Amino acid sequence: MGTVGEAGQVPKQLRRIGGIRVLEHSVRAVAAVSEAVIVVAPDGFVEDHRSEHADLVTVVVPGGSTRSASVKAGLDALAHLHPSHVLIHDAARPAVPPEVVERVRDALDSGAQAVVPVVPVTDSLRSVGGEPVDRTQFVGVQTPQGFDFGVIMAAYRAGGDATDDATLVSAMGGTVTTVPGDPKNIKVTVAPDLAVAGILMGMQPSAEFGRLRTGQGFDVHRWSADPHRQLVLGGVVFPDASGLRGHSDADVIAHSVIDAMLSAAGMGDIGVMFPDTDPRFEGASSIELLRLAAERLRMAGWTIINADCTVVLDAPKISAEREAMEINLSEAAGGPVTIKGKRTEGVTALAEGVQCFATVLMVGP
Repeated sequence: MGTVGEAGQVPKQLRRIGGIRVLEHSVRAVAAVSEAVIVVAPDGFVEDHRSEHADLVTVVVPGGSTRSASVKAGLDALAHLHPSHVLIHDAARPAVPPEVVERVRDALDSGAQAVVPVVPVTDSLRSVGGEPVDRTQFVGVQTPQGFDFGVIMAAYRAGGDATDDATLVSAMGGTVTTVPGDPKNIKVTVAPDLAVAGILMGMQPSAEFGRLRTGQGFDVHRWSADPHRQLVLGGVVFPDASGLRGHSDADVIAHSVIDAMLSAAGMGDIGVMFPDTDPRFEGASSIELLRLAAERLRMAGWTIINADCTVVLDAPKISAEREAMEINLSEAAGGPVTIKGKRTEGVTALAEGVQCFATVLMVGP
């Protein structure tokens, strides 16, 4: 089954969205078009599923040591019913829209051997070696995947292991048909996914999957007269610009994100966690301070969903380095951080330094 990141040791399918377990949401999504529902559960959870989902589930069987072994166990449990078709759905996809399930079913009814819902890849891609990849040649694969029962049984009898059932059908020379998936059909992998899935399903945040909290952060530093002082913003050094006064490297963007994250979690502010009277932080990298703050927040059960920052300065222009700054901040914070720049528009007081405002959304215990 797997767990949800730092959300604890409870398997992700047993966490709740809107008071209902992720597994039950997933089962209900496919039960409407199914004559029988088989749940494959890890050891220690079989009886729990049998008692809690008796009205929805036909059989609960123990899984295997691999995903493929678990799917094979489910297929074997279904074989005595002699079905014509089978849908294989990842229980960690509770937000699958009924239209996706219907497209898969309709394609099977039209004679397809194997059916896979897919979505376009919207992110830019690079190979592990760093080479750009043409994303138009790829799609994201979702579930439920549908199969002619005899075809998928033959594919599993042929052996092999795969993260995607249709891959086994392709390996034995079968034909795989694709139908449109849906971006809302996300897979719950890390803690914030529970909150996102709940929102996509039109449900209010629940204490079962964590509290959604927003935090605001602000930081400002004056320009330094020290010619050796470097300007650091978002972990990027701007070598031709004057630096800012500060106990650390005076990275106002990182500082504002730290403040916002701590505010959301109710854990004080940057001055409490990293006081400017502590010699350990003199000249410190603020990106490293952000990384340390994020780790402490994770240990307390908090995870960032996203942060947005507004930096106020006339020069230097930050647009050329924005992507690098966003990468630095996102990696340190453990979630997506975006930046936009604004000019002072001639307001003298604002031009005496650099300011940054940050807003953060987090999920916590």
